[in-house]
Amino acid sequence: MRLQPRLNVSRTVVVLAIALALGACRHVPLPEDAGVPPAASGPSAASAMPAPDAAPADDNLNAVLWLQRSMEYRAISETMFRIATERLDAALADPSWDALVPAERAAAGNAAALAPAVILDIDETVLDNSAYQARLVVDGTEFADPAWDAWVEERRAIAVPGAVAFTRAAAAKGITVFYISNRSATLTEATLANLRSEGLPVQREDVFLGLGMQVPGCEQAGSGKTCRRQAVGRNHRVLMQFGDQIGDFVQPAANTPQQHAALHDEHSDWFGDRWWVLPNPTYGAWEPASFGNDWTQSRTERRARKREALRIDR
Repeated sequence: MRLQPRLNVSRTVVVLAIALALGACRHVPLPEDAGVPPAASGPSAASAMPAPDAAPADDNLNAVLWLQRSMEYRAISETMFRIATERLDAALADPSWDALVPAERAAAGNAAALAPAVILDIDETVLDNSAYQARLVVDGTEFADPAWDAWVEERRAIAVPGAVAFTRAAAAKGITVFYISNRSATLTEATLANLRSEGLPVQREDVFLGLGMQVPGCEQAGSGKTCRRQAVGRNHRVLMQFGDQIGDFVQPAANTPQQHAALHDEHSDWFGDRWWVLPNPTYGAWEPASFGNDWTQSRTERRARKREALRIDR
């Protein structure tokens, strides 16, 4: 069942700001969600900055720099979380308010009498891993599972602007804060420690639902989050979801630009109301969608396909 749009001037301003900001940014591989490239051999360690004339061009340089240094990124993120906080009371008061798509809610069970919860992705939604991305730029390397796992074990990611204030406000209202992430479930201890160190609420040990978690009665292929969302929904009414990719909210039938656009159109009145998207120009399912999800191609071949995907006219 589609919900009627809730018109909100602040929401419109935020959506426009994010669209403009992301329009100026570029790409690199993702450490979570659809389209993860095959693991490379060996970890990538931070190294001394090479001389400018020795450093090859990196598509992700501006994107990482924008995340780390721009005032605009901080303002967008803080604004999104602030408006979401202002909507919490309305969400709590409306027993029909639910942020799971109808199919997932039907599988999870009736929500009206359940305890309230919010679901947030972790990476680039509540924790900022731009330092890891910066290492890749400096080293001239790409995402690899061993290096990513080593970074998570460092427990040094910082909080995304606005995330701590929102999650603490939700917890103070008796709302359980869940984190559904495609960090491996084997990284639970390091992840929870990093969340706590940044001041993000960890109300119970089971609020982190990582990749590889088994959900009884639900079969999940790949890195999709459908079963884990349903697991939360079995005992909670999900008031809001937060993420940096469409798969953080609903599972696309295929990782294509067309399917992403169709899901946006279908659920457009949920964004900025039940669903809240954080800007992440450094990686995402949108990148492999531009080269047919074929990670067997060389970096040069993938880059050529991405250039071909650019729109250079109206």
